Amino acid sequence: MKFHGRKIYQGQAQGEALVTSMGISFFGGVDPDTSAIVETGHELEGQSISGKVLVFPTGKGSTVGSYTLYRLKRNGLAPAAIVNAQCETITAVGCIIAEIPCVDQIPIDQLKTGMSVWVDGEDGTVESYAGSRG
Repeated sequence: MKFHGRKIYQGQAQGEALVTSMGISFFGGVDPDTSAIVETGHELEGQSISGKVLVFPTGKGSTVGSYTLYRLKRNGLAPAAIVNAQCETITAVGCIIAEIPCVDQIPIDQLKTGMSVWVDGEDGTVESYAGSRG
């Protein structure tokens, strides 16, 4: 499956998808020192976002969330890429300052946790594939 969306931040990444139907608040919802989702009751609570292609509908919460994404990157714990249904300003700014490839306007319900995913922020595409993509 290959989807064409909107380019938010350039770059290319591949990895295992970590998918949620819930919004993510990076400030207070993600621990920048461990990369774990710490928001109580979130369907990804306790899971690490490090190195994953993080797929979620949209961000939420404080503008400090942008800086949390930057801290994750500085700590070597950032997601490989972010895919949204609708990227809002907090996530977009976080991806830009942390240099995390990001694409939105993707039908995220078509992606499942564990899928191998290629994100191309250069042309705004997200592709699921089997095995390694060379």
